[in-house]
Amino acid sequence: MTQTAPLPVTPGKQMLSEQVYAHLREAIMRGDHAPGDALKPQDLAKEQGVSLAVVREALVRVVGEGLADRLPNRGFAVPAFSDRRWQEIAEARRTIEPVVLRMSVERGDIDWEARVRAAHHRLARTPVFTPEEGEHYSDAWAEAHRVFHRTLLEGCGNPVLLETCDRLWTASELARRFSARRTPGRDHVGEHRRLEEAALARDADTAAEALARHLTQTAAGLTGRAHHEPPKET
Repeated sequence: MTQTAPLPVTPGKQMLSEQVYAHLREAIMRGDHAPGDALKPQDLAKEQGVSLAVVREALVRVVGEGLADRLPNRGFAVPAFSDRRWQEIAEARRTIEPVVLRMSVERGDIDWEARVRAAHHRLARTPVFTPEEGEHYSDAWAEAHRVFHRTLLEGCGNPVLLETCDRLWTASELARRFSARRTPGRDHVGEHRRLEEAALARDADTAAEALARHLTQTAAGLTGRAHHEPPKET
């Protein structure tokens, strides 16, 4: 019995799928769809003027990034703002990222040092909020923030670990944007400066501890448990 080869994906369909995915991802990040909102393929297809197949492909991609949930017999939805969900993501990041940062500090070369310094400079000079983007972190700051944290970890030289960190970052970015105004007194600038200084001083212990505290503070802010100091870890 011969098997029928799958039909090739046409460049046109690939381009449409990429465009719908990018639009949907940006809309979710921007808060156009609130936590828990249904993402209805039919409505999205009509809005974008594309087929259901193209929309479903885009939805599967945002589900893979943790920016949407696929609900049994109920379609797709933006993740609900669940304390448990975000604390689980935060716990995973606190378990993995300080270890990867320690490796990065120990393995990173001079080029890595230069990239860390440049990424921190850009982050420190980028406004956190802009009037036209409302209560969410500005897109420019969010990207500078991502690049700084990613650059800190890149010195580890392990692409598998970095891919894991990338996925956790994307999943936590949605919560971070939803909670942007929850911790108005938080010293983001100081926290990031201490991370940069410890990494470039090649102090792996201090860098790992600073990152763990940074991530703990973020997790506490998402549940409103703390506004200035992170809870003590045992």
